[in-house]
Amino acid sequence: MHVSHPHVHPVSDTPTPADRALPQGLPYPDGWAALAFSAELPPGKVLTRQLAGEDVVLYRTRGGRLRAIRPYCPHLGAHLGLASLDGEELVCPFHKFAFAPDGQCVRTGYDTPPPRAALTHLTVREVNEAVFVWRHHDGREPDWEIPSWHLLDDQPLRHAAWEMPGYAQDVMENSVDLGHFVTLHGWPQGELAAPVEFDGHRFRVSMRVQETFPLIGLRQVDVEVHGYGLSCLHTDVRTPSLGIEICSLVMATQVSPTRMQLRQASRFTLAEPRSLPPAVARALSRTVTTLLAGPMFKRNCEFTAADFPIWSTKKYLTPPKLAAGDGPIGALRHWARRFYPPDQLGRAVEPEAAEPEGTEPGTAGPEAAGTTATATTAEREPARP
Repeated sequence: MHVSHPHVHPVSDTPTPADRALPQGLPYPDGWAALAFSAELPPGKVLTRQLAGEDVVLYRTRGGRLRAIRPYCPHLGAHLGLASLDGEELVCPFHKFAFAPDGQCVRTGYDTPPPRAALTHLTVREVNEAVFVWRHHDGREPDWEIPSWHLLDDQPLRHAAWEMPGYAQDVMENSVDLGHFVTLHGWPQGELAAPVEFDGHRFRVSMRVQETFPLIGLRQVDVEVHGYGLSCLHTDVRTPSLGIEICSLVMATQVSPTRMQLRQASRFTLAEPRSLPPAVARALSRTVTTLLAGPMFKRNCEFTAADFPIWSTKKYLTPPKLAAGDGPIGALRHWARRFYPPDQLGRAVEPEAAEPEGTEPGTAGPEAAGTTATATTAEREPARP
């Protein structure tokens, strides 16, 4: 019998979300963080988003200039997420102090000389129809960039966003976790097509997999993933036998110690059949692409969403007990150390470890092929923060 009472709650029989059950497992990562899609910031719009436990105010002036600022008005501390745009000026809701695009206060709400005050700007980039803000623990300026996404840029972009417990690194790590693609996502088979490559702030992994398509059956799928910092994955998925190509961006942002926002965007296209006359092939390709773009994006999001219950309840273990078949998880964790404050990882970030004899350059050791013994991988794991 259910008794309604304000102090009584249903008995839970589900896992406790990680941000309520566990202490912080990783520090905030340095680098770029996606806070919005461009479509969310038309001229005249003001948005408040979180990054590393703090609010960030994003706005686009009436003339189209994009800005990212610290949230509090230098006059008396009003939150500028409540501000409005008057032409090119951001106007505080409290006393109507106005700030020009360069951040300087240019007028007050009562026609008196403005104080010598300015907004605190944050470094912002608009790339791949997303808005990225730079954050670094010691305040340094950007020393790397997220490249422009040029594939399938003639197709419309579809996007979605979610918030959940978890870590941005888990999302990046997921892209090299070969084992879970079979056990969780249901790929009949998956393998590395080439050794994983790590190069400064970037990594690259190529996979060759078998995937089952409704009404069609098993087909080979080629997957190439480019990772940029702990903030962005660019994935190109091709099914050569069907002429299908899907390009996706997956962007994870750490908004609080144990909570993240995840943004996903993709474009889809069907190649023109070579067996048909060019005009017919082009028309068929455009028609089918238009009809299938929505369902394919939904399928793409559902694929990602299979990880949500895991990410939102898992604990970040270091060192993990890895096994053959996992994929280059140890190598990625070793590479990921460079994006955290050294003093919060227990010891300084190390340079790339020497590659064992017989290992191909850029693989960062035999774990890149998913065959590392547990002891070897554990040696490459960061100390517990």
